[in-house]
Amino acid sequence: MVSFAAIVPYTFGLFIKPLAESFGWHREASSAGFSIAALTLAAASPGLGFLLDRYKPRRIVLPCILVFSAAYASLALLTPNLLHFYFTFFVIGLVGNGTAYIGYSRAISTWFDRRRGFALSIMLAGTGLGAMLLPVLVQAVITHLGWRTAYLTLGLLAFTVGFPLTAIFVRERPVAQQDQAVSTAHGESVARALATPAFWILAATVCLYAFSVNGTMAHLSALLTDRGVSAAGAAWSVSIIGATGLIGRLLTGLFLDRFFGPRVSQVMLLLTVLGIVLLSVANSLTSGLIAAALIGFSMGSEGDITPYLLGRYFGLKRFSTLYALTWTTYAIGAATGPILVGRVFDTMGTYRPITIQLLALPALIPCLLMFALPRYQIQGAKRHPTAIVPEPQPVEIAQ
Repeated sequence: MVSFAAIVPYTFGLFIKPLAESFGWHREASSAGFSIAALTLAAASPGLGFLLDRYKPRRIVLPCILVFSAAYASLALLTPNLLHFYFTFFVIGLVGNGTAYIGYSRAISTWFDRRRGFALSIMLAGTGLGAMLLPVLVQAVITHLGWRTAYLTLGLLAFTVGFPLTAIFVRERPVAQQDQAVSTAHGESVARALATPAFWILAATVCLYAFSVNGTMAHLSALLTDRGVSAAGAAWSVSIIGATGLIGRLLTGLFLDRFFGPRVSQVMLLLTVLGIVLLSVANSLTSGLIAAALIGFSMGSEGDITPYLLGRYFGLKRFSTLYALTWTTYAIGAATGPILVGRVFDTMGTYRPITIQLLALPALIPCLLMFALPRYQIQGAKRHPTAIVPEPQPVEIAQ
């Protein structure tokens, strides 16, 4: 709820106008902070994944939470020097994924097999909860106490909530209790996984999706306020993304345990496309809320589907490293989307509908790529993904 995945994408846009008013920064310049964090996250994620595959998760996640929290709190002392802003988001990106999905997904996957999709969705629902609550909280703090206090509040929340809960509860299933389906000793090597088309289809899907969604999210608040929606209304639009994302995430987990994962992903990607197209012509709070709700519902699936499919196709032995590599592609898309939209705005002086509509195209392409994914390769009994396998029964031994 207070990780990089919740705090940075869902609150970054709320600070664009206050920073412009305080320091005179152009939107492209301030948007570059998000891009720097995303690119740094892309570069750092494989290293974090490598460490998570070799050490207990708390040994990696706890230091990441500490650095992440301190960096965010330090933005309360931000100076007009853009390099100060950029360096802080560089540090945030360096440790960001250690506080987010990668740090927790492998641990969850070691405890569940038949209901792994729903288990991941419950864990990842924390991001949806953060996305629902944090924008409204941050906007209220900015309005009444200023943007510096808002940055300090985010840093304190990340530490006081994230650190103790992780220290107490996060651990992998003991090796002695693992069977093959959830074993961290079984699975494809990184080299063999990278040689398969399935991995690159997943990586391309994640990258293109991130370009569309993050390009939209980073400018959602500014776009709506430019079209006459109040700052509070824009914050509610961001917040509803978290609320519908929470619902979408839980439903996606249930669907993944019952239907073939790539088909679930295709449906959610189409909802993303529809939401972005509607947002491009939104001129009122109502239309903005509807568009944001569709985007949020589909965004709820993103964190569930990728780790689920990676575990099914390649096993858990190198799960964190492979997941981190897909996050590298995600971060590349997330970095380029916001800065491109910011450049277009600075050039044209407005958010034109066609500019936002073009952001829907990268989310549409993966819908076709998903048809090329094969059936699952690694699964408990290598059963069909929708099959129901009875629980093992005790066997009587003749005396």
